[in-house]
Amino acid sequence: MSEQTLAIHGGKPVRESYLPYGTQWLDSSDTQEVINVLKGDYLTTGPTIEQFEQKIADYVGAQYAVAFSSGTAALHGACFAVGIQKNDQVITTPLTFAATSNTILYQGGDVLFADIDSNTYNISPKAIEALITDKTKAIITVDFTGQPVEYERIQEIAAKYAIPFISDSAHALGASYHQQKVGPLADMTMFSFHPVKHITTGEGGIITTDDPVYAQKLRDFRSHGITRDLKRLAVSDQPWYYEMQSLGFNYRMTDLQAALGLSQIKKIEKFLAKRRAIADKYNEAFRELDLISLPYQLPDTNSSWHLYVIRLQLNKLKANRTEIFQALQKENIGVNVHYIPVYYHPYYQQLGYQKGLCPHAETLYQAIITLPLFPKMRETDVEDVITAVKKVLYYYEVPS
Repeated sequence: MSEQTLAIHGGKPVRESYLPYGTQWLDSSDTQEVINVLKGDYLTTGPTIEQFEQKIADYVGAQYAVAFSSGTAALHGACFAVGIQKNDQVITTPLTFAATSNTILYQGGDVLFADIDSNTYNISPKAIEALITDKTKAIITVDFTGQPVEYERIQEIAAKYAIPFISDSAHALGASYHQQKVGPLADMTMFSFHPVKHITTGEGGIITTDDPVYAQKLRDFRSHGITRDLKRLAVSDQPWYYEMQSLGFNYRMTDLQAALGLSQIKKIEKFLAKRRAIADKYNEAFRELDLISLPYQLPDTNSSWHLYVIRLQLNKLKANRTEIFQALQKENIGVNVHYIPVYYHPYYQQLGYQKGLCPHAETLYQAIITLPLFPKMRETDVEDVITAVKKVLYYYEVPS
């Protein structure tokens, strides 16, 4: 058989071993920081959490950072802090992981999905404004793949209608918009520390904000709604006294997680540089390949490149996205798809959402594939991805 015979048809795969689309990068320094906490007095609710929060706040340039057990928990906290409740409407994007809109539902709110911009794949500011009503309680954007949304335009909309602006920046730690890091650009910004993200705490998330009231509400919410702040207690004549003042959750980050995060944040610039270098290599390798569209970047933004998403030009291919996806998997390239439009999921369909709601997002979904991109990738890994993509796409190319 020819070396160009696809692995899915019995040919030799480009790689012998499977390359995932993303994974963490840990070393002995990370391990040692966690061991140090294990040998100390606090495994949770200790001083390491505040140290990690301060490091993140300093890194992005925010006044406050409040850590949570996961990115989802952090975003739930933000929805609580702005006061979302039953029948409140919140506008967000369908091109995201389900957690973004789920946190609105946790608070009893109604999700309104705004369509995306077909160039950036981020939520369209024009689509946001078209959905605003007197019931709109918040806007939640997503920095999809690590590219910042159009913050200036969305800030203007939020200010015009006096609506809180929450950014789901799970993909965007280290990204910048107009020379300013993502973090203080919205009323509250969430970062995720899942293992495939820019740095990891195993699981974990954080909210950054410049608003002291939001910061206080977030701290209470992650710990059952309980406070020991003497200035806020109804009764303060007992040294052991504390009060539950709101209905919160046990969403606390542990000191073990924070210790890992403190070690990882020291490497963030190295990790970002490697991600950007891989994205540059992909851009260069695929620039003349007219069978796909490369990720578009807004001027004066700097993506943190959590994901590298290609858009197939299906009219030039004699295969659909599923066939191409399966062929790349058989070449041992761990491609993925980000994301299924949230309202396609059965749970949302049961709530009454129907396909056709956001045509740009739905059209895009049919044609996108995520390529592996993570700092631990070797040069040979990157070359394997490039080789496999070209091998598969040229095989399925419609003859001219």
